[in-house]
Parts: sequence; structure tokens; C-alpha cells
Amino acid sequence: MEHARKGMVRVAMVVTNPCAPDPRVLRHAKWLVEAGYRVTVHAFDREEQYPLSENIDGVRVMRYQMGKVPYGSTIATVKGLRKFKRKVVETLLLDPPSLVYCHDADTLRIGVTLKNQRSVPFVFDMHDLHHTWVRMTAPQSLARSWVSGRMKQTMLKRAKKAETIITSSGALEGGKERGFVEWLMHHDLEGHAVENRPMPPFEETDSLEREYWTVGYLGRIRDLKAFELLLESILCIPAHERPTIRIAGDGVIAPRVRRMMMDAVESGEIEAEVSGAFTHEEFRELIAEVDVMYAMYSPHRGNILQGALPVKMFDAAAYGVPSVVNSDCLMGELAVQERMGEAALWNEPERIAEALMAARGKEVSLQTTGMRERERWFQAMNDVLDRLQ
Repeated sequence: MEHARKGMVRVAMVVTNPCAPDPRVLRHAKWLVEAGYRVTVHAFDREEQYPLSENIDGVRVMRYQMGKVPYGSTIATVKGLRKFKRKVVETLLLDPPSLVYCHDADTLRIGVTLKNQRSVPFVFDMHDLHHTWVRMTAPQSLARSWVSGRMKQTMLKRAKKAETIITSSGALEGGKERGFVEWLMHHDLEGHAVENRPMPPFEETDSLEREYWTVGYLGRIRDLKAFELLLESILCIPAHERPTIRIAGDGVIAPRVRRMMMDAVESGEIEAEVSGAFTHEEFRELIAEVDVMYAMYSPHRGNILQGALPVKMFDAAAYGVPSVVNSDCLMGELAVQERMGEAALWNEPERIAEALMAARGKEVSLQTTGMRERERWFQAMNDVLDRLQ
């Protein structure tokens, strides 16, 4: 009877990517479905290349196609996102769900509107500090800093209206580095840490027999400086010990990264392979090619120093692959504490080269999986879900 009652409770999740897939979004949606709720993910297919409607493990993904919209911080991006959010609001107002679940700050306007106009509660799932993204290409720009500040204040104002806030990192017990929970606390908001760790079981990959070793980056390609630093660090390694580079993923700067790496290949400096977007199933094939995962990001725009944790570090550890991450922040502290890899100072190519070499052959495993995060998530959501019955 209780399960049937829950089955009538509809949850609308909102995300501004096509959810094709988005592991964190789908993981939380599946947990709700397993608990008996009906979940629809309202997703923005900016490049218009995925099915308009899809069922993924009981989760309905409803994609909005509104003309091709670029990623990044362009005027076309801003206009496209506004159009998407207006359409989602119109759709939800016609048939309001019992709960709106907002993934990241750029969807908060939808939750606030439904709460103000239809008294629908909403949850805020803060993956990272979204307002820092506008500073990525020019972190010293005063104009971008001003826009980022405005976005931050808008986010904090809207977040105060959420029933609960879930975020992706918190300080470690006995640790010195802060996470997003502490960032929220500094702004008088309570958050609950649910790290973006994969769920078991983890299939074994076929270890590839090869004479060389490989440093890989598998994921969104957004930060040009990170790849310039990777190349510079690899070149610090003696030629006879130098690894090959394996990059896979899409993103706004992917073509520039590909050209940079291919130029280095043509000049005889490195061996590298660069490919595009990949599926969850293809990740297992790609990780089998990688000996060390490179997961370093520029700290100059914020976000990294405030507690961001790279998902690729967790995914790599689940398959026994060590990572090299930023030191002097939460990701470095966690990588060392759980023995998932090595940490190095940003913009120190020789130190990064040493970390890559030290990580080579290191035996790692994911000590804590998504099972712990599932328990944390339900603890954060219990009061909200109880009020929906």
C-alpha cells in the first residue's frame, strides 16, 4: 500500500545537459525510483543529438531541443538556457509534480518559481560552484568577476528557499581542507555531502599488454591551461621514459586540445591519441588503456580550492587506476588519505612529472563506494520525502 502511494508521487529533476548520461543525476533518480517514486528528468539537449524521450532503468528522461546552443559563456548560451528554463517552467506549471529536484545552480529559478506559484517544494543538488564557470577562460577579468559575483548572490538567495541542500564534498574527519559543505556554512546555509562515487559492482577490465605506459584524461575538455600543463609536464620526463597520452571527451576547447597534442606528435615530442565523447560502456574500454589518470584543474577561478572533487579520480580508482590531482586542496588531501594517487602543485610541471612517475604502477582501489553515498543521500532526503506522503 505504501509503495503504491509513493508511486503516485512524481518528482521532476532538472539539469541543463542532455543527461546522456549524467551519472550523478541518474544515480539519484534511480534511488528515488527504487524507493517507489516516479521520476522524470527534464534535460537540455543543446546539440539536438539524443532521443526526445528515453527510459533509463525506470527513469524517464525528457529532452528539450530548442535549436543548437553552444556550451560555454556566450550570449547564445545564455539565451538558450533562458529559453530552456522558461519551457520547463511552462511544462511543470501545467501539471505540477510533488517535488522539483534542481541539479546545480542554473536550474534553481525553476524550483523557486514552482514553489512561489504552486507551493511545490524543491531540493538543491549543488554539484559545484556554478558561478565560477564564467571565470574559466579569463579568471583575471574584472567584468567576468562581476558577473560571477552577481550569479553567486542570486544562487545564495534562491538556495535559502530549498527544502534541503545536497552537495558533492565536505571536509574530511581530522582533515584541514574545506569542502562545499563548509563553503555553504560560511554563507549561513546547511548542506549535506554526497560524493559522486560510482556504485558497485565494478567489472574487471582486460589489462592491455604493452611496452609503454599511458597517462589519460577521460571527461569534459574545458580548461586549456590544464592540458598545456599536462603536455609541459610530460616533456619534463626523459624521452625514453615518457608516457603516451590518451585523451577522450568533448567540450568547448576539445578541438584546440586536439590540435595542440597532434602538433606535439608531428614534431616527435610525444605519442598521443585524442578522441571524442564516449558512453558509460565505452569508459570501461578506455580506462583499460590508462595507467595513470590526470585530474588536475586550474585553481584560479575558485571551485577547486573550495572543495571540488574530480569524478574521474573515483571512477579511475574503481578500476585500479591511480590519479594525479591538485595538492593543497580537498581533492589532494582525499587522494592521499585514501591512497587513490598522488597530489602535485598546480603550475609546477616538474613536480607534476614526478607525481606521474610516482603514480605509475601504484596499486589503488576505491575504499569507499557509492553505497555509503546512497545512505548519506537518503539521510539528507528523509524529511523531504516523508512530507510528500
